[in-house]
Amino acid sequence: MNFGWLKHYMPRGLYGRAALILLLPIIVLQIAVSLVFIQRQFEDVTLQMTRSLALEIGFLLEEVDTSGSLIEATARIARLSGPLELNVEIPAIESPESNARVFYDLSGRVVIETLTEKIPALRAVDLVSDSRRVQLWLDSRYDDIYVSLSRRRVSASNPHQFFVLMVFVGAVMSVVAVLFLRNQLRPIRRLSRAAEAFGKGRIVPYKATGATEVRLAGSAFLDMRARIERHIEQRTMMLSGVSHDLRTPLTRLKLGLSMLDKSEDTQALAKDVEDMERLLDEFLSFARSDALDGQMETDPVALVRDLVDNAARGGGDVQVGTVTGEGVLMLRPIAVTRALENLVGNALRYGSRAVVSIHLMERALRISVEDDGPSIPENRREEALKPFARLDAARNQNRGPGVGLGLSIANDIARSHGGSLRLSDSAALGGLKVDFVLPR
Repeated sequence: MNFGWLKHYMPRGLYGRAALILLLPIIVLQIAVSLVFIQRQFEDVTLQMTRSLALEIGFLLEEVDTSGSLIEATARIARLSGPLELNVEIPAIESPESNARVFYDLSGRVVIETLTEKIPALRAVDLVSDSRRVQLWLDSRYDDIYVSLSRRRVSASNPHQFFVLMVFVGAVMSVVAVLFLRNQLRPIRRLSRAAEAFGKGRIVPYKATGATEVRLAGSAFLDMRARIERHIEQRTMMLSGVSHDLRTPLTRLKLGLSMLDKSEDTQALAKDVEDMERLLDEFLSFARSDALDGQMETDPVALVRDLVDNAARGGGDVQVGTVTGEGVLMLRPIAVTRALENLVGNALRYGSRAVVSIHLMERALRISVEDDGPSIPENRREEALKPFARLDAARNQNRGPGVGLGLSIANDIARSHGGSLRLSDSAALGGLKVDFVLPR
């Protein structure tokens, strides 16, 4: 059978599902025990006690029917009613037209059915007028007989106490189980928060605690985080060394070219050296983009406005578009500024104007940069985010003074914050729209 439809009704979180695993068996067990108790204990005991009562009443009727007169029958009833613990009256008080019981009186149903089956002279049974007593009306040789007896003679007393006790114990055990479960899930939540923060570029203190399996997972996370931090540090140090080592021969080349007579060949060589320096600077920025600065509370609206003002002072046709929401969030302002500078620079390089919009939502920040230049085909957008990607002539990442790392650096900085970079067509300007999305 396919139970896939149950997924829509199952709790989403681990805490809810674990609580369901603990509480569902308790509830099912209580229901099963209740049914067994009612069927095998409550009803069976009631049946046995009612059959015994039917024998006693049958004996009483036999004594009445074998009496020579009503006076003798009354005397026999008076002699037997005490030992049998029955309240008997002859002639009887007015009887009801039919049997009477409340709908939830399950044992009363058994009592009425058994007495009706075992006592042919039974006229009516009343279990409603006095819930603590059983009232019977019987036909006899002389007159109707009224019999009244305690309800305890035919059914167990206070059966609800069992259910109350069972529900109370089940509730107490459920509370204890939920408290224990929450204590066991707390280390998993701490691990989840530490992993989520690390995915957003933040390092939060974390110590592996909890059950053995959780400790192993926590220790594995700490080892992984340490390896990634060492890798980033080693990559930065290596590229810093490479940059230093390469700048020395490039400087000598520039010095040598400056001493030569100017010609087309020397000018071409000088331009190649400048391109190499720019390529080296861009590559170093790309590799070190995740280690530019530390995270701090930053107002993204103010950051974007400053960036746009600086770009406008530099001669670019760029302006702030729609601004929605306000507040601060944790981010690395220098890194984010560099990413947005790359996006605005690309927009002005391939178009004539750019518009930067800010949408600060409850769970995310979206900064959109739009231009009026040529867009990037949809089937090439994923490739455009790769370093040194070479696209077709529609929007070549290596055209102009850039070296094809602008989108790659911005994407790397967004991902280091736990966000993403999305490319689409600009509906307002007709060019490319880049969404720089960061979680809050």
